Amino acid sequence: MAHRLSKVVAALLATSVLSVPVAALAQDKILRIGMTAADIPRTLGQPDQGFEGNRFTGMTIYDSLTAWDLSKSDEASVIIPSLATEWAIDPEDNTKWVFTLRDDVTFHDGSPFNAEAVVWNVQKVLDESAPHFDASQVGVTASRMPTLRSARAIDEFTVELTTSEPDSFLPFNLTNLFMASPAHWQAKFDETGEAEAAWAAFAADPSGTGPFRVTAFSPRERLEMAPNTEYWNPDRTPKLDGVVLVPLPEANARTAALLSGQVDWIEAPSPDAIPQIEARGFTIYSNPQPHVWPWQLSFAEGSPWLDKRVRHAANLCFDREELQILLGGYMGIPKGTVTPDHPWWGNPSFDIRYDPEEGQRLMTEAGFSADNPVRIKVQTSASGSGQMQPIPMNEYLQQALRECYFDIELDVIEWNTVFTNWRQGAKDPSANGAHAINVSYATMDPFFAMVRFTSTKTFPPVSNNWGHFGNDEFDALIEDARTSFEPEARDAALARLHARIVEEAPFVWVAHDTGPRAMSPRVTGVVQPRSWFIDIAPMDMN
Repeated sequence: MAHRLSKVVAALLATSVLSVPVAALAQDKILRIGMTAADIPRTLGQPDQGFEGNRFTGMTIYDSLTAWDLSKSDEASVIIPSLATEWAIDPEDNTKWVFTLRDDVTFHDGSPFNAEAVVWNVQKVLDESAPHFDASQVGVTASRMPTLRSARAIDEFTVELTTSEPDSFLPFNLTNLFMASPAHWQAKFDETGEAEAAWAAFAADPSGTGPFRVTAFSPRERLEMAPNTEYWNPDRTPKLDGVVLVPLPEANARTAALLSGQVDWIEAPSPDAIPQIEARGFTIYSNPQPHVWPWQLSFAEGSPWLDKRVRHAANLCFDREELQILLGGYMGIPKGTVTPDHPWWGNPSFDIRYDPEEGQRLMTEAGFSADNPVRIKVQTSASGSGQMQPIPMNEYLQQALRECYFDIELDVIEWNTVFTNWRQGAKDPSANGAHAINVSYATMDPFFAMVRFTSTKTFPPVSNNWGHFGNDEFDALIEDARTSFEPEARDAALARLHARIVEEAPFVWVAHDTGPRAMSPRVTGVVQPRSWFIDIAPMDMN
């Protein structure tokens, strides 16, 4: 079946997916990327498809006020200025931030970027009374910056952002708010006379300030982008002639497309194909990433995970080193959400390790045995952003955990559906009775790494606390971190939070991603940062 699918995809790429012959593309610097997503991420400003959307239609077409420094492979990525040059908390009111904006930036349609544009983009996802408010963009935005409440233009290039409570995490969160052109949307609205139709028209013909602009778009088939020659940042002004995105959710199909020359870059190559890929002269780029592949556990009434002994046992009963071999070495072995050398580590008392004897002891103590296993349903996807190799990984866990009296049922559905369900929660019908959900997550910033999974304020549908885990103790730890505006004090508070998370184990921590991607040797200027993201803009092709 996989072989047949690979041949079909190769044929599709050679005809309908690419608008020009492969031989012609070889003479141009057109970078063709095979994504793990089953569809092109949304192009209207706030992408879906998880962070793969941010990487491919967010950071390419658009910019945000703050950004991640993706220019180094040997240091952790940090927040740097992007459309904002500087920012500061109001010392008299810690719910207000003042951002100074660049004064030389224009959108793809030629209209100016300014403070009013920032206000407009905040309103598009937060102000239901705004004529351009788009409910379809709220879920992937508000859940990533739940304290942001409003924006006010102070002058043409200064804007004030207000949060619902003091929040030192806001500059991190704003990397996810992409700036779309108000003038371009208004032109679409004038043509259509209706907001939803205007957004649909905008998605087909988007306008941001990013290094690439969209030139052709066929849903589920391809997205073509050309360089923005007027881009404001010379370090990210593209050298490529263009970029083509192709959805290829099946690993064998991606590999076939790369080996046959139909694409130049694939995400998450199949581990058993990596020796062949390397033997054919392709390059595998990989780097340890702040990215966790887990099971997130349900704390709803009746969940077997309510017993901490069961949670600890699941973290002890499979061999991560064996799984690492299965993945061709392309995974990190977790001791928690962050690594022991991280300033947020906190030295938790529970040691995540392979210890099946202790796992069996805990399960026996909890009342389970080989004749009386605990039955667990896990919702996962067949592919998707950061999901690594979800089917073989989950099947490995399914088999390994039998040793500790777990009877695992897998509920495999499409990636974007899983991602949407993630915001609905374990108590929602979309969970389909699942006791855990398998959605990988990035850990670059405090909110993404820990807060959204452990705060009672982030229960669905507010954010991604799918399992409804949290209590007064965790809310107090989070409050301490949120209100610490000095980096050292904030790190210390986050270390205390992380230690308690590991000890309470609301996750089964399975792997840290290393983000393997295979590329043609023609692709140059590649920096694989220690980040979930990678920057296409500085790349080139021989």
